[in-house]
Amino acid sequence: MLSVFAGRRGRCVIAVSGFVLCGAVLALNAARAQTPSQGSAVAPEVAALEIAKLKAEIESLRRALPGHAHVMAELDYHFSNLWFAGQNGNWPLAEFYLNETRSNLNWMVRIRPTRRLSNGQDMDLTPVVKAVEDSVLVSLRAAITKQDNQAFEAAYRQTIEQCYACHKMVEKPYLRPRVPEAPASRMINPRANADWPR
Repeated sequence: MLSVFAGRRGRCVIAVSGFVLCGAVLALNAARAQTPSQGSAVAPEVAALEIAKLKAEIESLRRALPGHAHVMAELDYHFSNLWFAGQNGNWPLAEFYLNETRSNLNWMVRIRPTRRLSNGQDMDLTPVVKAVEDSVLVSLRAAITKQDNQAFEAAYRQTIEQCYACHKMVEKPYLRPRVPEAPASRMINPRANADWPR
């Protein structure tokens, strides 16, 4: 079922979230069903078997979640469109895409909070994302609020530099972001006050 949604940008989120939620509820119900009532006892080997089953279910749910590459594709889409919304002075649209960018970053750390490095250590991404949110994304929001094209362009470029610093930290220096050449969406008109549907 997941493979059907994997190629559709943004649709996998709903499918996987529903899958994870259903699995978690089933696992919880299974645990409750196996919890002995007061005065009764469960053999240790039965309890160990149930715990092993629950651990296997949890691991299966983890494997079903999308990886960072999927989340980054979504982030690329929103962050690219943010550039063109700002360049066209469409500040409400720019704010929308900034919020989506922030949401993608938080989604990334919710589903996969760590990144395995070549030394075998897991790097916690939560403080990295928090640092991005508290610095360059704050500058971008301020530029959008002020409707300041010059400040927007500077903040956007600083954000790209910060993104590349993160890529290098997680040993992906070949992922070099840049100012986009064309909007990721050909359907949404980035111009301010554009007549619909043109």
